[in-house]
Amino acid sequence: MSLVNPNDSLERQNQKLLQIAQALMNRVEYGAEQSGAAYAQFERAALLEKRVRERTLELERTLNLLHESNAQLSEANAQAEAARRNLADAIEAVSEGFALFDADDILVMCNSRFCQDFREMKEDLTPGLHFNSYVERVSHSPWLMLPPDETPESWAARRVRRHKDRHVMFNVQMRLGRWLQVSEHRTSNGGTVVLQTDVTDLIRIERAERDRLRDKQAVMVRATLDHLNQGVGIFDDQAQLVGWNGKLGTLLALDARRLQIGSSFSGLIERLAQDVRFTQGIDREGFLRWANTRDYRAPISFEVQRGERAILQVFGRGMPDGGFVVSVTDVTAEREAARRLFEMNEALEQRVMERTLELEDALSAAERANASKSRFVAAASHDLLQPISAAKLYVSSLADRCQSTADHLVLEKAESALTSAAQIIDALLDISKLDGDGIHFDIRKVEMNEILRPLRAEMSVLAERKGLELSIVDSHLIVESDATYLRRVVQNLLANAIRYTDHGKVLVGVRRNGVSARIEVWDTGPGIAEEDQNAIFEEFRRLDTTASRNEGLGLGLAIVERACARLGHPLGLWSEVGRGSCFMVNVPIAGLSTGPRDTRRSNPRPVHLSHAGLIALLVENDPTLRRALSIMLESWGVNVIEAEDAPSALDLLDDLQLSPDALLLDYQLGNGPTGLGLFQQINAGLETPLPCAVISADKSPQLRQDCKAMGIELLAKPLDRHKLAQFLEVVARAMP
Repeated sequence: MSLVNPNDSLERQNQKLLQIAQALMNRVEYGAEQSGAAYAQFERAALLEKRVRERTLELERTLNLLHESNAQLSEANAQAEAARRNLADAIEAVSEGFALFDADDILVMCNSRFCQDFREMKEDLTPGLHFNSYVERVSHSPWLMLPPDETPESWAARRVRRHKDRHVMFNVQMRLGRWLQVSEHRTSNGGTVVLQTDVTDLIRIERAERDRLRDKQAVMVRATLDHLNQGVGIFDDQAQLVGWNGKLGTLLALDARRLQIGSSFSGLIERLAQDVRFTQGIDREGFLRWANTRDYRAPISFEVQRGERAILQVFGRGMPDGGFVVSVTDVTAEREAARRLFEMNEALEQRVMERTLELEDALSAAERANASKSRFVAAASHDLLQPISAAKLYVSSLADRCQSTADHLVLEKAESALTSAAQIIDALLDISKLDGDGIHFDIRKVEMNEILRPLRAEMSVLAERKGLELSIVDSHLIVESDATYLRRVVQNLLANAIRYTDHGKVLVGVRRNGVSARIEVWDTGPGIAEEDQNAIFEEFRRLDTTASRNEGLGLGLAIVERACARLGHPLGLWSEVGRGSCFMVNVPIAGLSTGPRDTRRSNPRPVHLSHAGLIALLVENDPTLRRALSIMLESWGVNVIEAEDAPSALDLLDDLQLSPDALLLDYQLGNGPTGLGLFQQINAGLETPLPCAVISADKSPQLRQDCKAMGIELLAKPLDRHKLAQFLEVVARAMP
């Protein structure tokens, strides 16, 4: 509201403004005298006019915004309508049937191709139609071809259940040979897009291709059957013949008129020639029952005989469609070969038995001869030692009477010769005892000083004669052994060292080596070449051919080797030409050995190996240890096959054409595979691995794990004879 009417003329407006100004001036000048009511009315009118003006401006802005919003809304409606028309045109242009249902399964829109094959539904496909109603109408459509065992209600229920899946795709058959592929896709807001694609041409092409492949496959199957060396017959689920080859009729003596499509299996069995007889596995009635069963058919295999000689193997197996296939193979040649092989095996077994009996007789004769030899050597030694002792007494008496120096020299040589003869007889007696079975060891606790101190007193004189320094270090270790034979072993090694050492010194000491004590005899002699280190343990073998008989008989090391083998004390040798040698004997320490000890006065041979006849393959690249192990095993009655490395072991087994009862393999075999690798090569192709023990100084956890995983016994070096005996006894007990 304004105090001045804007429609008045300017003169009238100026006149009103002058009157207003005059009234205001009068109020200021005469305010105290005049009433303030009129002025108060004027103030309220001015304030009201200001507020009305502000509200009017706000209303004008609001109207402007409303006009702009209406314009934008109109434009948006126009765009939405255009988009809807474009979407409808695009959907209509799609070559497939298209329908969109919202999240509540209400039809939103569809194109004209949707359900066009269901002509009676054209008027029902309007927005607002529920999905279940759509499915129900489709299920009752006369244009839908349902499977024979399905009703419209069951089809509709199954279709609604599939609608709950996220991805749906299936084919439906229409009348007039048409096919529709229906697929559903979910939208982001939970709606569903249903597509209907006409796949009639694809189905027809696929069927044509399938028929073509089936025809081609039938030709290939026919060609394959005709080229088989077996007779084949294929029967359907009604036991009627649907396929066969010519070999079937030839083998079963059936003419072509009887092999026709649709021929029953029972009829073919009845028409078989009378000379076909069921010989193994099943009879004629059992074969018929198997063919006529409607349940699962287990594979069967049996043999029949046609005529006097022909043997046929029949194999039958069921097929997934309820049918079955029968194959017939002529195995006459194989059975004839098997019969001849059986006869040859019988003859060979007879010859082997005869040869075994001959060998047993020869072995018994050899054992009797060996026992007779041992008794003879023992008796002869006693009989020979008596006259030799008497001769030595006569020589001593004669020496007291002779005054000539020349005569004394002759008598000394005669006495030396008699002493050498006595030593030879003693050595032969020891070897005879060690080779025989009648020896008994007194295994007990022995302090090493009981062995070393008497030898120091005896051998010091010999060392002083040659100008050698002899050092024997005391040891308080207590071992388990036969004191007499252990002393003889150390004595022979010490005497051998003094005999072949010309200058320098000889040292004897004992080292603790795990659960065993290692007796070491060192010398500064000429040394032994590697190729001769195995030969020095042979009887009457001396490397120094210029030495006289008084300087050694060549039996000392042979006795040492046999005694160590029978006692189970591993014997070792280190030597270098020009520097010297070291002989080592490992003896178990009393109370520390994990294996059981035989403390009785008895033969240490394992009781279960004497008559087992075990054959053991020993592969060890150290010739000294290999020889010691062989002698010990043979003393137990084990037949030993020796090899130095893996290639020679494999070649040896190929040459002998036998399978050993046990394998004793060193882990480190030099060049080539390890003992574990050789174990795998030997057992390649065998159903049951051979019992095996690996001998190694490697105490790593990895080797123990590998041996455990492969089922191999691990024997640590120095070798414990009792553990080895336990392993072989287990093998012997497991032998048939």
